[in-house]
Amino acid sequence: MSATATQRVVVVGASDKPDRFAHKALTLLSHYRHEVVPVHPCLKEIKGMAVVADLSDITGVVDTVTMYVGPAISADLADKLIFLKPRRVIYNPGAENARLATKLEAAGISTEDACTLVLLHTRQF
Repeated sequence: MSATATQRVVVVGASDKPDRFAHKALTLLSHYRHEVVPVHPCLKEIKGMAVVADLSDITGVVDTVTMYVGPAISADLADKLIFLKPRRVIYNPGAENARLATKLEAAGISTEDACTLVLLHTRQF
């Protein structure tokens, strides 16, 4: 899918710190006019976007989930991600989780180890 096609993108591990890659992803996803759903257990708002505390708080269709949390956190997200049924889950560098990817793939959810920022910049998102 090209960067010009609008998607609903969930960012797990969203950050309000501009130096973090998760924050840069929020900014670039918004720039490309994707609907961004930031997920963080403690934050309420980032860059004017409402933040949800948990994946279970999300309703509706989700095209992509982009992960910015490591395996220690994402290990417990399998059931919530399977229930959410995104088209794909992207594991950004440092967020790779082979065990979770296997569970998601078995449930029909595509996964990839990639960098959301690179995918957006190269129009491969």
